[in-house]
Amino acid sequence: MAQPAPQGRRSSTLTRLLRHGFTDPSAAARLLQTPELAPVHEDPVLLEAFAAVADPDQALLGLVRLVEAQDEAERQRLLATLVTAKPLRDRLLGVMGTSEALADHLARHPRDWRSLTAYEAADLHPATPEFEEALAEGVWGEEGCALPRPDALRIAYRRCLLGIAARDVCGTTDVSEAAAELADLATATLRAALQIASEEAPGDAAVCRLAVIAMGKCGGRELNYVSDVDVVFVAEAKEGTEEAAALQAATRLAARLMRVCSDVTAEGTIWPVDANLRPEGRNGPLVRTLSSHLAYYQRWAKTWEFQALLKARPTAGDPELGKAYVETLAPLVWQAAERENFVTDVRQMRRRVVAGIPVAEVDRELKLGPGGLRDVEFAVQLLQLVHGRSDATLRSPTTLDALAALAAGGYVGRQDAAALDAAYRFLRTLEHRIQLQRMRRTHLMPEDDADLRRLARSLGLRTEPVDALRAQWKWHAREVRRLHEKLFYRPLLDAVAHLEPGETRLSAKAAGQRLEALGYADPVGALRHMEALASGVTRKAAIQRTLLPVLLGWFADSADPDAGLLGFRKVSDALGKTPWYLRLLRDEGAAAENLARVLSGGRLAPDLLLRAPEAVALLGAPDGLRPRGRLALEQEVLAAVGRADGAEAAVAAARGVRRRELFRTAAADLIGAYGTEDHPAEEDHGRLLDAVGSAVSDLNAATLAGALRAAVRESWGDTLPTRFAVIGMGRFGGHELSYGSDADVLFVHEPREGADEQEAAKAARAVANEMRRLLQLPSADPPLPIDADLRPEGRSGPLVRTLASYAAYYRRWSLTWEAQALLRAEPVAGDAELGRRFIELIDPLRYPVEGLGEDAVREIRRLKARMESERLPRGADPTTHAKLGRGGLSDVEWTVQLFQLQHGWELPGLRTTRTREALAAAHQAGLIGTEEAQILDEAWVLAARVRNGVMLVRGRPGDTFPADARELAAVGRYLGYEEGHVGDMLDDYRRITRRARAVVEEVFYGA
Repeated sequence: MAQPAPQGRRSSTLTRLLRHGFTDPSAAARLLQTPELAPVHEDPVLLEAFAAVADPDQALLGLVRLVEAQDEAERQRLLATLVTAKPLRDRLLGVMGTSEALADHLARHPRDWRSLTAYEAADLHPATPEFEEALAEGVWGEEGCALPRPDALRIAYRRCLLGIAARDVCGTTDVSEAAAELADLATATLRAALQIASEEAPGDAAVCRLAVIAMGKCGGRELNYVSDVDVVFVAEAKEGTEEAAALQAATRLAARLMRVCSDVTAEGTIWPVDANLRPEGRNGPLVRTLSSHLAYYQRWAKTWEFQALLKARPTAGDPELGKAYVETLAPLVWQAAERENFVTDVRQMRRRVVAGIPVAEVDRELKLGPGGLRDVEFAVQLLQLVHGRSDATLRSPTTLDALAALAAGGYVGRQDAAALDAAYRFLRTLEHRIQLQRMRRTHLMPEDDADLRRLARSLGLRTEPVDALRAQWKWHAREVRRLHEKLFYRPLLDAVAHLEPGETRLSAKAAGQRLEALGYADPVGALRHMEALASGVTRKAAIQRTLLPVLLGWFADSADPDAGLLGFRKVSDALGKTPWYLRLLRDEGAAAENLARVLSGGRLAPDLLLRAPEAVALLGAPDGLRPRGRLALEQEVLAAVGRADGAEAAVAAARGVRRRELFRTAAADLIGAYGTEDHPAEEDHGRLLDAVGSAVSDLNAATLAGALRAAVRESWGDTLPTRFAVIGMGRFGGHELSYGSDADVLFVHEPREGADEQEAAKAARAVANEMRRLLQLPSADPPLPIDADLRPEGRSGPLVRTLASYAAYYRRWSLTWEAQALLRAEPVAGDAELGRRFIELIDPLRYPVEGLGEDAVREIRRLKARMESERLPRGADPTTHAKLGRGGLSDVEWTVQLFQLQHGWELPGLRTTRTREALAAAHQAGLIGTEEAQILDEAWVLAARVRNGVMLVRGRPGDTFPADARELAAVGRYLGYEEGHVGDMLDDYRRITRRARAVVEEVFYGA
């Protein structure tokens, strides 16, 4: 019986074990005293070897299990080799300290430790022949014949895997070489599995030629330790066999091959064989002929399928057929960049991948998350597809080889390529080491500190390993994200700005190809703009060269990249010598992105900005895009009017404020539309729309107040002989103005005490006419047309009436439609007391006691039906006309206004000028059901946003979707649809408004 060690000696042992990296020195001390380890347990060389591995505790436990599993003779051989042969010692302990799963394999198959002695030479790089020989010996040799073939294959596979992992963790191979060896091992395994499948069904093998094409990481010879192996099957009939019979036989062979690799046996599984990259995916036939493959890719394949074919490589089966497959389809791969929406399709696929990551895992995703491996792979593949059309040196299926070729050809800057290479190797190494531990398919960084410590030590991090690992990982992820965004655009600058003499750079042709593929309609013009911005040795040019790579990417993410770049050049020409401008864009990241979104989002906002480029400062201020309230706007406008000389100068100042604030509102609207990749919730759409409507309405009210002050001051000084008020009507009074709306108003006045009524009326008419003239004078600022056609008697009636005249008219002559129009009347400028009294006058008219009679309701319905048949423009599509079309603004507003006319007298909630508030009140009062109210609200919001989107994109009002494809796409982006989804937008619009029309038919028309 062993005597316990003295306390001092035990304490010394524990300290020594801690110093050698053991986290549980007590347990380690006990394991080292295991009788089977007696010959070596105090060997200092062995302790030093443990100190060098990722997890000394795990390695020691694995060694004890391995030694205990040996017979006496084998144990002595193992221990002797372990002490005397450093290469074996490092490999064996390195594997067991990094991979619990491979330590388990060694405990189950204790003789497999000998396989590690086969890798004595540091420069040995196994390739497919070596793995095939090892697998063949394991499956068909003496040992394998005693086992079921699938079990023998699994054991032989892991025996080979031991050698790859040993060389990897010891640094004999780098991560790219390890990934290539894993792919070669997978190739050998697929060939062995096909041979097993053929032995099981020799009749099937006799009638068909079957080739297995590796795809994905296996095809690119960059496989992970644990990964699906993506394949495609192609077959042909052998002479004398009908094609249908041969395809059936090939399908059975392919299915058997997949089962041989994927099924779980007593020895577990190898990896799933995934054939879902085949034409039509899992819905398509498992096996096709070469001609069938070709026909599919010529007619039906999507962009991502050509991207996947980049890595196609024959791996098993008939070599001639496999070679013919790749040679036949390769030309189609290198034409993919010429497809319509090519870059759009690639980006959408990347977005879908990111969107599919569970929220809780995004920050831990090494592969799919932002700054992860897929960012590198997608960027490299996109550049390959763009430039590989004319440069065959770029056609490598291996990511790092392709990246090196892109750098050598000048398509990627050498420093950027080196940084991206380093980050990719680091991330792939992390991925490999995480998977090695339990041989599980995962790309998530662990959360447990013990796992992180093991991972960090496997990378050689010894001081504060967990913190050091996290810091390196985050740094590399940031680098990948930065370079991913920059990769396409920096070489374009090198092509036009003539930087860094001696560096290989894009040719003008290659730069034009890239711009064209990225969505620029005029690559020559774009290159000209870039050269003007970035050439030279001035500080301005240097800052532009820093900004442009990122800005070009943001422009390319819009529906009109050319407009964005042109706008940026114009703004820079106007402000380039202003010190704060470039400093703002360089130092405030949000300002540069906001500017890019605004310049490429349509014509309205850039036009407003270019008339006063200094407004770009709003894009970087903390609250620069927050709308200002009516009171603040009116104070600023009146102050500007007060400082001006003359009415025209005064209103010009007021219109200048309006231009700036319109830009603020439009910019905030556009940036909000681009700020999400997914559709915002409907309530968010409504909130954004309400904010725009209120902002534009407040701005126009303040502008009218300024014009009124200017008109009065010009001829009457401070006091007009009559009180004067402006009443907002329609969407103006409803706080629902769009960017292109006129100002619908009524003018009301009341002579001051002692004033002559005729003089007062003359003054009121003069003021109203002067306001209209001043607000429409030719100017660089957008006009504000005043429309007074909703006044009593319309255009034939007097422009201005006294309050008493309004009262007399409404008492004697008012029609139902006039009461309806007054539902949205609200004072917007002028004498507040007079405006309040006007509202008191009209309230009984618009909210009649006991509601409307049946005759009045019928009259409203007749008017609505007549408007639908007469006012819709000739040739307009009634299913997409936002104002007068089916389920559009008019349908919803007339329905809501009927509720107000019938029930406003008894339901205070209905006494509002705002459509959505009135609809909500009608629902709360039970006048309309929940679903019906939601349908009407959704349709109204959508139609109103369409009108805003059209104005933002085209720079002029419109009630229907643009016919121009680029403008239509821009409206789609504004509405929240990704690139390439214009059809979905139109389908959604028709569906939503169709449902709204059905509600209108029932609720308004009583159908």
